[in-house]
Amino acid sequence: MKFLFRFYNFYFSRDKALAKRLRQLLGFTPANINLFKLAFYHKSTSTEKLYAVQSNERLEYLGDAVLGTIVAEYLFKKYPNSDEGFLTKMRSKIVKRKSLNRIADKMGLDMLLNEYNNTRLSRSMLGNALEALVGAVYLECGYRGTKQYVVNKILRSYLDIHELETFDDNYKSQLLEWCQKNGQQVSYKMLAKYKFEKRDRFKVAVLIDGKKLATADDFNKKSAEQTASEKAMQQLGIFEE
Repeated sequence: MKFLFRFYNFYFSRDKALAKRLRQLLGFTPANINLFKLAFYHKSTSTEKLYAVQSNERLEYLGDAVLGTIVAEYLFKKYPNSDEGFLTKMRSKIVKRKSLNRIADKMGLDMLLNEYNNTRLSRSMLGNALEALVGAVYLECGYRGTKQYVVNKILRSYLDIHELETFDDNYKSQLLEWCQKNGQQVSYKMLAKYKFEKRDRFKVAVLIDGKKLATADDFNKKSAEQTASEKAMQQLGIFEE
């Protein structure tokens, strides 16, 4: 039955253009084209199109859980002699918001988001859409098919896993270490907490010896501190890409 829907969507559906784009992106034509269309609807969009009263939030929630499980299994099998701490850090590097935003950008998801939303795109919307897309693939193909898609079309195509092994993205820890070596004090101050896209957003400053050096905003306070630390390291000239 799915074969018939996929055939129809690719050749005869009014969404056949989307179906062909998704085939390039996914490696298959979706049977439930509306499910995949929903993956690109952000909650901030006001439109009279189909799914106007819905958004990709539920798919994002599902995709986040599925993606985390697949990445954990992938790393568990790839590094049979590594301990839990290493595996946890590697998984965090892959599924953190910044990494997902970068992967989604490379995949060209911004083009699909632009097509289905009439609001200004933010970086976080890219990662959200990627998680929602994984959620849609899971509902369409089940766990085994989704694992195959994530491993082959995402992890192996858009990540250098060996480069991630040695990459240290804990900028807060690096900045603290540098300050301790140079006899300086580092501290963080929350400047504001406000609503953005119906979610709490935090603005944080990093201070060196009481002097504000950099600020950053994020939906998570710890993430904001990490970004502020990264900016501070750039200001101090100690940041290496």
